[in-house]
Amino acid sequence: MITSHALRQKYLDFFKSKGHAIIASAPLIPENDPTVLFTTAGMHPLVPYLMGQTHPEGKRLANVQKCIRTQDIDEVGDNRHDTFFEMMGNWSLGDYFKKEAIEWSWEFLTDKMWLGLDPRKLAVSVFLGDENAPKDDESAKIWVNLGVPMHKIAFLSRVNNWWGPAGQTGPCGPDTEMFYWMGKSEFPPEDSNPATDENNWLEIWNDVFMQYNKQLIANSSESIGDKFEFVPLAQKNVDTGMGLERTLVVLNGYSDVFQIDTFWPLIQKIESISGREYIESPEITKSMRIIADHIRTATMIMGDDRGVAPSNVDQGYIVRRLIRRAVRHGRNLGLKENFCSQIAEEVIKIFKDVYPEVNRNREFVLNEIAQEESKFRNTIESGLKELEKLLNGFRIAFEKTGQNVTEISGKKAFLLFESYGFPLEMTQELAVENGLSIDVNGFEEAYKKHQELSRAGAEQKFKGGLADNSEMSTKYHTATHLLHAVLREVLGKHVEQKGSNITAERLRFDFSHPEKLTDEQKKRAEDLLNYAVGHDYNVSFAEMSVDEAKEKGAIGLFGDKYEAKVKVYSIGDPNELASAHENSLTFSREICGGPHVEHTGNLGKFKIIKEEAVSAGVRRIKAILE
Repeated sequence: MITSHALRQKYLDFFKSKGHAIIASAPLIPENDPTVLFTTAGMHPLVPYLMGQTHPEGKRLANVQKCIRTQDIDEVGDNRHDTFFEMMGNWSLGDYFKKEAIEWSWEFLTDKMWLGLDPRKLAVSVFLGDENAPKDDESAKIWVNLGVPMHKIAFLSRVNNWWGPAGQTGPCGPDTEMFYWMGKSEFPPEDSNPATDENNWLEIWNDVFMQYNKQLIANSSESIGDKFEFVPLAQKNVDTGMGLERTLVVLNGYSDVFQIDTFWPLIQKIESISGREYIESPEITKSMRIIADHIRTATMIMGDDRGVAPSNVDQGYIVRRLIRRAVRHGRNLGLKENFCSQIAEEVIKIFKDVYPEVNRNREFVLNEIAQEESKFRNTIESGLKELEKLLNGFRIAFEKTGQNVTEISGKKAFLLFESYGFPLEMTQELAVENGLSIDVNGFEEAYKKHQELSRAGAEQKFKGGLADNSEMSTKYHTATHLLHAVLREVLGKHVEQKGSNITAERLRFDFSHPEKLTDEQKKRAEDLLNYAVGHDYNVSFAEMSVDEAKEKGAIGLFGDKYEAKVKVYSIGDPNELASAHENSLTFSREICGGPHVEHTGNLGKFKIIKEEAVSAGVRRIKAILE
């Protein structure tokens, strides 16, 4: 059996041997990107460098990145879907391209020194071509030269073999994907490939070739709709992703992702707590998978250095939804007392050596999970009784009138949410179990009236996209650095950034602090920041090691595992340590990838619009530049 630790190390060792710098995983919650809730892929934190900025570690990079994909929540329960996963990736920032990327992928997969997979069980796909970009014959030829027969190369459309852009415009290009045979026979039939027999081929690796920039063509008539062109990029990049969990399934001959070593201890713990067996019945298996996945994901989100507590908005809403869905499936196992924190403990044991931050934030994680489970248990019984009354009313109406009600109104679904804490998704699950549907539009209308996050709005954020790099967003990004510095001066050095969200209209900054800010504290923070603006400080950066950054007093999220170089932005005199008082030449020093203005005088007047609580021990400031 190959372990998750061994696979991570093999991957990093391989690409280190090919001249790649090993970089640390970025946080799960992105910095200053309003388009997404979570880091969804390894390339996400590297967007500025894929767009042309110089990375301090060079043009060849590799890492194992923590990722979250929330669109799969409803799919969890089968043998392959999960919401938190680890993506092994390597990148070329304008260095090597298709030939090296494909050859190295094949070498790592098949060479006995590395994974040693049987080439007869591998197949690939490449881009078929369309009106915007030609057929990728170049990749196909490279595969053939490596010994892959043509009948095992599937030419697929843009839907299957094209990446990006994540937003409406930006870098994109064809990809080539690698698949492993999972059919019942030892080897695939002669005519089998991912196009003719997709159910028996499991994708395990994806090499993306970013060679185009999708650009908007201005229209003379709004009725025509947007038109785009695909322009070749001056800097052609390679972005690859290999799912750790899926690869472990293949290497160990499993048919179930929950058998791998970052999942199975959680299943065993659930068996121990519940007294039930994983293979007892399909229903029990499904509930155990959902509990294991959801508590694993919630723990990793809250254990992130930008981790958030359960709430009704943004990332906190996802955490709440995961925990509450796990609790409901715990009821299917007969678990009527709190159990989620016991599972979270196991998650921390599994990942503490790989991602030390999850152990560092252990107390926060366990306390928040226990509190959320207790809150939900206090209302779930009443909510289930209310739902049962509703369903019983439908049955009585049918018996009396013959009228068969097939839908729960949006108003009733919202009442269950508002009064009993039932997320819409839970009500939908229970409705489906009883042969009913939900008026989702009606629910969302009621939701919006109460000024809460609409589910539709949240789903837009899940789609992902490039961060806004407009002039105003750049100004707000620099302003967040200044705000971080002045809050540490006004409130104390315990203040740490817990998240930020920037648009072209405003900034939102989350930070650790136990109590509401006084009017005097808010005014002092504004005055100090505007002092920096008025003095038109220089904004500069230097590349250095993590240890050097710490020695110079830089603040930020430090990588625990790798001694990678980082960019350190200084506002003021870069030779002085960061401080926030009139006698200091340097105002802020922080680890960041940019972008920033060149002088603080470009920002404009800073004004705090709102200060509020986000969760226990975390406050939020919303501010504008006038």
